[in-house]
Amino acid sequence: MLNLRQKPCILVTGGAGFIGSHTVCELLDHDYDVVMIDDFYNAKPEVLDAIRTITKKDFVFEEGDCADRDFMDRIFREHTIDAVIHFAGYKAVGESVAKPLMYYRNNLDTTLTLLETMKKHGCHNLVFSSSATVYAYSEKMPLYESNPLGTTNPYGETKRMIERILTDVSHADPEDSFICLRYFNPVGAHPSGLIGEDPNGIPNNLMPFIVKVATGKIAKLRVFGNDYDTPDGTGMRDYIHVVDLAKAHLLALNYAFKRTGIDYINVGTGNGTSVLEMVESFRRVNHVDVPYEIVGRRPGDLAKVWADTSYAKKTLGFTAEKTIDDMCRDAYNYGVKHMK
Repeated sequence: MLNLRQKPCILVTGGAGFIGSHTVCELLDHDYDVVMIDDFYNAKPEVLDAIRTITKKDFVFEEGDCADRDFMDRIFREHTIDAVIHFAGYKAVGESVAKPLMYYRNNLDTTLTLLETMKKHGCHNLVFSSSATVYAYSEKMPLYESNPLGTTNPYGETKRMIERILTDVSHADPEDSFICLRYFNPVGAHPSGLIGEDPNGIPNNLMPFIVKVATGKIAKLRVFGNDYDTPDGTGMRDYIHVVDLAKAHLLALNYAFKRTGIDYINVGTGNGTSVLEMVESFRRVNHVDVPYEIVGRRPGDLAKVWADTSYAKKTLGFTAEKTIDDMCRDAYNYGVKHMK
């Protein structure tokens, strides 16, 4: 548990990324001091000024690798870190299959170095960016935190392994307070349009793919399969607005400060939305066409995945507020301004 001597100082690893940047905005808006680390593997430097413009506040930024022991030790020596929100890590499922060694080395090394440095400097509070990919296949929805774990790709396996590492570390130290947030499908962008999701090349995820089609960067959306056991035959997922997700991190941080041990919490809306429902909402809200073609299923894709969110409401007091229409509107607003 944390005895707050001052305004809490939060270290955010991977803070210039999609979810990290929105979370930093929320932290600054709620008067936390922020120290951000990023190496810009999955982010762009201009995000830093965008955060300052949105919040009208400043923060400490250090460019570097969380797996670098000397770098991390310096960060903790120069700043009194009260808690860490840990986003840093490679995150593309397809890339993880093609480059598994890179994913295991990076995602595990950054976490191990961070934990060792936290322990050395007496920092015991951590919120970890986990994923619904840690869950084993289930035909029954929704997914509960008690569902069996089981992964199908190296990216998901690194999340599962890190959760296990955090579990063992927290059991060995009664002062530790770790929260693993299992995200479902973050989409959308900040309403300002200044920060959002802008993947390089052809996106792997639905919303940035739709945006690139809507803005004319890609000719048409490929819909992978329309013969699933869902109302319109297309896959269903639990999409959550990135701003809602960022707010969940602040609630998780407050929860971590008040307790010890480890907990695992789903963060989603609790609702499934199909690919074609998302396309129709995007068209209607933004008054723009989204051409698409039906192609074959992708290996490994599931018919439907969504969260049970009752535990997040019970423990964090968290309920997602933004709608699918909000997600589509904000994603397009960002895409028109920034996607190349």
